[in-house]
Amino acid sequence: MLWQVPQGFSLLTDAEEPTDVTPYTKLTGHSRKVGQVLFNPAAENILASASGDLTIRLWDIGSGSAVHTLKHPDIVQSLSWNADGTMLATTSRDKKLRVWDARQERPAHESPGHEGAKNSRAVWLGEHNRVATTGFSKMSDRQLALWEPGNPTPIGGFTVLDSISGVCMPFWDDGCNCLYLAGKGDGNIRYFEYENDKFEFLSEYKSPDPQRGLAFLPKRGVNVHENEVMRAYKTVNDSYIEPISFTVPRRAETFQSDIYPPCVGIKPAVSAQEWAAGKSGVPSKIDFESIYEGNAPVEVAADYKPPTPVPAPAPAPAPKKAPEPTPAPSVVRSTPSVKEQQNSMAALASKYEDKNDDVDEPSSFDEISTRPQRSTRPATSESKAPSPTKTTSAPLPKPASPTKLSTPTTPAPAATIAPTGSGAPVMESTLDQIKVLLETQTKMLSAQSQHIERLTAEVDSLKKRVGSGSPDQSERIRQLELELEELRS
Repeated sequence: MLWQVPQGFSLLTDAEEPTDVTPYTKLTGHSRKVGQVLFNPAAENILASASGDLTIRLWDIGSGSAVHTLKHPDIVQSLSWNADGTMLATTSRDKKLRVWDARQERPAHESPGHEGAKNSRAVWLGEHNRVATTGFSKMSDRQLALWEPGNPTPIGGFTVLDSISGVCMPFWDDGCNCLYLAGKGDGNIRYFEYENDKFEFLSEYKSPDPQRGLAFLPKRGVNVHENEVMRAYKTVNDSYIEPISFTVPRRAETFQSDIYPPCVGIKPAVSAQEWAAGKSGVPSKIDFESIYEGNAPVEVAADYKPPTPVPAPAPAPAPKKAPEPTPAPSVVRSTPSVKEQQNSMAALASKYEDKNDDVDEPSSFDEISTRPQRSTRPATSESKAPSPTKTTSAPLPKPASPTKLSTPTTPAPAATIAPTGSGAPVMESTLDQIKVLLETQTKMLSAQSQHIERLTAEVDSLKKRVGSGSPDQSERIRQLELELEELRS
């Protein structure tokens, strides 16, 4: 049965019963129960349906007729199209993975899949020539595998996930190259990033409410202003549907192009008749930046790649009353910092604290000398505010590996005094040096305070002049803010 949701239809009405929606047409041809249906992602009105009669029918729903029939040797458990809608991957009860040339009505590749008796699932990894499957081992452990069509063995072998009995449902996000795994009967959703022919585990959404079924919103429907990269809807206790938002926990003051590449739009690449005649293609895509700015979606070519931002060249020097710092990704200081001076003072004071102690105790002023680099793709858990229905959120992208921190092993450059004996002369000399260091430190603090005030004024002035701002000016403001933050710390 094919249904069309009326324009403006909603279940949130004051009526006791929702308005009935009837199917506008029916497709007849299978002799047994239909288990799976899936629209072709590139061809208009082409629908695949798998049935217990051991066939997969490819329908032109415009004419209501089947244009191709694939005869399968056993009951189909899952099916998935590739990006241009020419190949179809299936898993079946005979424990084999097949990749079909749909219009030739024959399998192009066939290989043994998961050996367990329970259901396995397959999903094509978008425009990659790869298929991911989930299934079970002979010992009933849940597994994940990555396949290259034509290769009889999975890339890197089978990966054991856990020993839970529920079937694992895979979902693919082509924009962020992430695979989501949701177990039927448990409440957790794991997600992995695909990179270098491997699945790297990112994190896991956990819930005490088990899901019977799960679906994901099309990528073009996510909230770009909240850094939402995916949104799932799961059934809870067969009584309500819970939305789950996957977000990247970072400040979203500007468009985040690294997590929002163009996504597939709503216009097909070919018509049903063209597809049946042998034509194929990848649909055009939507540029997310146009959606972020509140405009109508702008379509781009299927192979469009967003331009990589190029750093602006350093401006030519001009005569100014006060020299401005040159923009740089990080701030490098040529003079000792306050923390380094504190280390020097502590080392100097402890050196003459007790002439009989040969080993210096570690100073409480010791600090980490280098700051960890900021990760552009953090992965931490945070909860979003509930929407009208119960909703929770989970983070996404890959957490950066922790930056190795180094502890200074030698104090900052400072004058040293060779002890010539004990008594007043040595102590007076030491106190004189400490006074010199304190004076130097006071001057440094004063200079840094003036520098902070000058940078703050410059940032405020740029923000007032720029408004929405060009990319180069916005980058200048961002670098100045980073420098201010480091100076204040």
